[in-house]
Amino acid sequence: MSTLYLVATPIGNLEDITFRAVRILKEVPLIAAEDTRTSKTLLKAYQINTKLTSYHDHNKESKTPKLLDHLKGQSLALISDAGTPAISDPGFYLVKAALEAGHQVVPVPGPSAPVAALSASGFPTDNFLYLGYLPRKTKGRRDLLEDVKKLPWTLVFLETPHRLIQSLEDILAVLGNREIAVARELTKLHEEIYRGTISETRDHYSQNKPKGEITLIISGRGNEDVWSEKKLFKAIQEELKSEGLSPTQLAKSLADKSGWSRRDIYDLMQGLRD
Repeated sequence: MSTLYLVATPIGNLEDITFRAVRILKEVPLIAAEDTRTSKTLLKAYQINTKLTSYHDHNKESKTPKLLDHLKGQSLALISDAGTPAISDPGFYLVKAALEAGHQVVPVPGPSAPVAALSASGFPTDNFLYLGYLPRKTKGRRDLLEDVKKLPWTLVFLETPHRLIQSLEDILAVLGNREIAVARELTKLHEEIYRGTISETRDHYSQNKPKGEITLIISGRGNEDVWSEKKLFKAIQEELKSEGLSPTQLAKSLADKSGWSRRDIYDLMQGLRD
């Protein structure tokens, strides 16, 4: 049986490739790439003339058997558009199939956007939870965030520029106004890591339209960041007496301050009214 190499490639700066990665890509007879057009730029820079074939989310089911046939006699390298293959990437499908067929799978480590962002975030890195891309729909996002809101670990997500503001709104509503680092365009010319509270970050990107690939690093839940139920009840009672805000507005305002989710605060208010 032959070897499937999982070769990490730069996430922006072409200098971030390892000597070993270049050697492997030159030695294998075939490279499976997520986007051959993107990969040709990298291969040309390092004078790698190995044959390319496409392997992506839309052809993985039809292409996997062909690549397994190739592996019966020859080695294969798998690369993604950027970073480490099989991490939030269709490469997982091929890795699983190759292992089931008895082939050796060898990682050739290197760049990874989530790890790079986490290391520079300033948040604890001894325990963290990586959950890939946030769901596209609001309900899916909020359901996922509800599942992790009580965890003390640093949270790591990927997001797209056009969904960032809405995702920050949902994160704020469910997790409260925690600290967050938004890393975008890592290793590229316009690299930025913006750090602040979630509400500050939402306001910043509402005024400055984000571009590029985005990684979100969110602080885990800490007891010092979350109001006690007694403190929250007192604040709700005081605000309800003033009647300055609607229940929905009040829930949003207190969620920003207390670390409780907007939904839980709204439910508590309804209980007090009843």
